[in-house]
This record gives sequence, C-alpha cells and structure tokens, in this order.
Amino acid sequence: MLLTELVAASEVVAATASRKAKVAALADVLSLLEPEEIPVAVGFLIAKPRQGRVGVGWRGLTTLEVAHAAEPTLTIGEVDAFLARLVAASGSGSVAVRSEELRAIASRATADEWRFLTRVILGELRTGALEGVMIDAIVAASGRDAATVRRAAMLSGDLGETARLALTGTAEELAAVGLVVGRPVMPMLASTAPTAAAAMEITGLASVEYKLDGARIQVHRDGDEVRVFTRNLADITHRVPEIVEAARALPAQSLILDGETLSLDEDGGPRAFQDTMARFGSESSRDLVLRPWFFDILHVDGRDLLDEPLSVRLAELDRVVGPLRMPGIVTDDPDAAESLSREALAARHEGVVVKALDAPYAAGRRGASWVKVKPVHTFDLVVLAAEWGSGRRVGWLSNLHLGALDPVGEFGEPGEFVMVGKTFKGLTDDLLRWQTEQFPLIETASTAHTVHVAPVTVVEIAIDGVQRSSRYPGGVALRFARVKTYRPDKSAAEADTIQTLRALLRE
Repeated sequence: MLLTELVAASEVVAATASRKAKVAALADVLSLLEPEEIPVAVGFLIAKPRQGRVGVGWRGLTTLEVAHAAEPTLTIGEVDAFLARLVAASGSGSVAVRSEELRAIASRATADEWRFLTRVILGELRTGALEGVMIDAIVAASGRDAATVRRAAMLSGDLGETARLALTGTAEELAAVGLVVGRPVMPMLASTAPTAAAAMEITGLASVEYKLDGARIQVHRDGDEVRVFTRNLADITHRVPEIVEAARALPAQSLILDGETLSLDEDGGPRAFQDTMARFGSESSRDLVLRPWFFDILHVDGRDLLDEPLSVRLAELDRVVGPLRMPGIVTDDPDAAESLSREALAARHEGVVVKALDAPYAAGRRGASWVKVKPVHTFDLVVLAAEWGSGRRVGWLSNLHLGALDPVGEFGEPGEFVMVGKTFKGLTDDLLRWQTEQFPLIETASTAHTVHVAPVTVVEIAIDGVQRSSRYPGGVALRFARVKTYRPDKSAAEADTIQTLRALLRE
C-alpha cells in the first residue's frame, strides 16, 4: 500500500470528533492492507512505529530543506525500512548517515506525507486515533469478538501484531493469545479517590497496600533468564542487575511479577522520585541501589493467575516473594484502611492503593477494582511551552505551560492538549538546567520570552485543587501548582485528561 493512503485515513480521523467515524475510517484502510503491512500501518496510525525512538528530534526533522515529491510513490514497506536504517545507524559517522537517510526519504515524500511522517516519528500525530479507537477499528475490520481482540492486545502488548492476527488468522488463533513469560503485559491501572474510606466504598473487602513514589516494574523469570520491563513495556533488564538477582533468588522457576522499585536513603526511607528515575534510566550509574517491592503475580511455574481473584493471587505472591511483598493489609474496615494510609504517609510514601479482593487482573485497563489514594492531588500533565526566567533564573527556561489531554475533542481536536495553567514552583536547579538543555531540542516555535515545544514531555504536578477560569479554553485552572518531578516513564497519551480536572470542580 502507498503511504498516501494512510495519510488520507489519518486526515479523515483528525477531521472528525465522532468516534464512530474514526473507527470506520481506520477499519476501511486496515481492510486493504497486505498481511505484512498491517503491524507497520497500525504503528504509523497511532504514532508508535515498531522501531520505537529512532534518534531524530524535532529540529532535525523540521529544519530539512528539500524539495518534496509532487506525486506520491512511497510505500509503507519502504518507510518501515527507512526507519529501521535510522535505528541501525550508530557509532562514528551515524549523524551523517541519518542526515542522508532523512534527506532521501523527505525528497521522495510529498509535503503531506512528510508532515505525517514527522509526527509519526515524534509520537505526536494527534488525530484522536488512540489505542482504544484502534482496537475498535480492528474489531470492525476483522469481524472478531471485541473482548477477544482487546484481551489479545493487552496480553501480547503489541497492537500491530494483534491486528495482523485478527485480520489474517483464525478466531481460534486470536483466542489462544495468552500470557508468555518474557513477553510484557500491559499493566493494570488504578482510578482515584480522595480517602481510603471513600475507596473502600467502591471496592468493599480489599487489600490496602502502600503506594510508593517509585517506578513501575514487571519482572519475568524463566529459569535463570530474567527480564525487567517498565510500565511502557520497555526492556531495562541491563540497567537493573540488583532486581535481576532478586528475581533469581525467588523459590520458583517461572514467574511474572508486577511491582515497583525505588532507592532508599541511609535511614531506610524513600529517596526522591527523580533520584530513582535517574538510576532507573541509566546504564552507567550504580551509586544507588534499587529495591523491588511486588504487589501482584500473574504467572507461577506454568500456572496463569491473570483471571484468578486477587485473594488467590496474593496467597501465591506471599508464598513466592516473602519479604519483597508490598506492605499492606486485607480489611473491610475503613478505619483500618485510613490507619494504614497514615502509616504510609508517615514513612514518606505517597499513600495507598485499595484493591477489590475478588477482582481479576485487568491488564491495560483502568477501572474501579484498584483505587489509589493520595493526600495531595497530583496529575500527570504535558509541557506545552517554557518561559525564559528572570532574576536568578536568567538564562534558564523556567515557567512551564501545562496541558491536559482532551481525548474526545471536547475543547478542540481529539487527542490534543488543553492548557490549564503555568508554574515555576518546585523547579530545582537541576531541573532548570535539564529543561534549558532539552526543550530547545523539541522546539516548535519561539518568541523572545517563550519556547513552545512538541507536547511529548510528561511532568507530575501537585495542586491544591482547581478553579473555574475564563482564561483557558477548558474553563479550568490549576490552584497552587508545583512540579513534583518529570515522568520519563510515561508517554503523553497517558497524561490526565481535561475532563478529570474539570470533575474536581464538582467535589
């Protein structure tokens, strides 16, 4: 298939706020693809190419001065091969190789195709074709059962391969997709509540567990082979040898564990999240030791536990991980839950997660079975721009413009970000230095005072609440916003929504 057909479908999807129309447009193009093109096309349409990051930034893509083709000739396969060559370029001379490859593909692409490819590579297509919409399109194009498609996508962690199997395989093959040790699963997610007691009104009898200010990990073990994945399913095994060794010491041969990791200070308390992430994201730093805590088990020694109730999974977790189990209690007493929440906070952790004891593990889903409780509202927002500082911050990018995701297009185009406020509070010198170095690399426009950036950087913001505002298009503004930390483990598609922030007006 020619790339221009994907571009046309993407434009149709971006032009409508109707989920039904988006699904129909995507299903139409999916049904025309050759089997080998399906995973590639799905990756392009959700701005997640199979190659991942290709080592090219916004400036490198947008400053190319080439004459684009007048007529479309590029195929999906040719673009996929081009991205593979970009990833393969490394070592001495790799910058020149990438530049040559970019010029070659840009000159073969039409102007519309190049705009599309630029956004695909940067991961900011912003058509509203999020993964949930794509799953519905796969269902529509294949005629397969929606629950089966969704489960296959969650358990395989690969939407493109799920699409290929749904469209070209049998119903039995699709239904057979299950847990595979060594292949990451999309993690179960939690909703929020203001107090532990309020969370228990949702869950009933529950496991109430510490919520650490750490990094989510998923650990797979098959004999001595151990692999560790992030919440985004990135393989970081080589960066965390201490977690690998901890997994090898457990009394089982085959495991899939869900948990969190952080580093501790000299007093046994949690270090700041940014310290953990600096260690978590570095191959060279070994100054801080990461300690794992596990709160769920999905597989043990040939037995899948995904569909078992949490009560069964916790019994196996206790048996297997012992002291590496996340601290918690099982209770139906709101006072006991509140007491544990206070204990977690006193230990300098974030709060607690309240989990329904009868619920299965809903991979990739955010529902009412897990409810997180934090004493201060924190939200994951996206940086839209940064202002040059004044006073002691002269020469540094400081005040951040913050946006919330609008997945349904209530305040603009679906999948875009709605500005909800600004803040310079909470920014350490290290963060200011990092911003000043990094944001010009993803600059989209600038004035004398402000650098506008591609909306790809997630930052965790603490607020005291929100208030109604006529200044911002979403009608809501943050109150007393301050930066907690950047979240390199999260993508912009995981940012909190403008609808979630607006719901705080009713609390």
